[in-house]
Amino acid sequence: MSEFEEITPLMEDFIVFQRLLKEGNTTNALQLSEELLSRSRSISERNHYYEARIRMERALIGGIDQGEIGNELRWCVDRLNAISSQSSLHGIALLNLASWHLNKNEFMMSLATHSEISTETNFPDEIVALSRLETSRILGKMEDYEPAMRHAWLARTIFSKKSMIPEFLVSSLEWLDMALDNVDKNAPNMDFHIKNAKPREKPGVSTISSNPTDIKLVVEDLIQILFQDLSGPERNDIGLIVDASEILGIEEWKDILINRLPEIQDRNLLAALQS
Repeated sequence: MSEFEEITPLMEDFIVFQRLLKEGNTTNALQLSEELLSRSRSISERNHYYEARIRMERALIGGIDQGEIGNELRWCVDRLNAISSQSSLHGIALLNLASWHLNKNEFMMSLATHSEISTETNFPDEIVALSRLETSRILGKMEDYEPAMRHAWLARTIFSKKSMIPEFLVSSLEWLDMALDNVDKNAPNMDFHIKNAKPREKPGVSTISSNPTDIKLVVEDLIQILFQDLSGPERNDIGLIVDASEILGIEEWKDILINRLPEIQDRNLLAALQS
């Protein structure tokens, strides 16, 4: 909605609907959504954009039969592509459809849906980054690590640019987890892999060696954020940094943690640092 667009009663009531969802009041939200959907289709308040928004939300919160969810989400994608192509909402609709396919273990359909949100499109950066991260996860599950690492790196780069810190952390940690499996000082860096990536007919099992310089860059970014608070009974994120320290032979990362042992509560992490 543009800043100059008139706010209609339908829009106002849709905000109420969203507030009910945020509060977890699904029952009342569903009741209101039925009214809003009818109004969005009426002659007096017809609005294709809000019809798509309402239908997408209803599909996600159980407002339709389970067997119709996929078709409904696809309808929303097609409608938004027609009326608001490559907008944030169109991107969210694609992400929702891709997630639905993934939950049905339809990996290839999920990847195909994500492929509609490529870096060459005009979708908002945030949508592109979320799609790349989910694509990386799917490919990782399929043991197709070369593109999985590329997509995680792309996601991390965009999240950093947009100052999306939680997402930046997640994508960095997931990339690092894959990268530590195979480290080679002579390996090309991730920028080289991204620049020279070529389309493939379909995913397959693949491996990739990671360059220590890339790992060092990621770890030092992580340290600035994660080392602000070392508490917590399960800190696998910090454990990855310990692993990186040992693999790369950079003792200073472990030394920082050893000097702050009283702050660490994760017993496995304490044992690794004191061994």
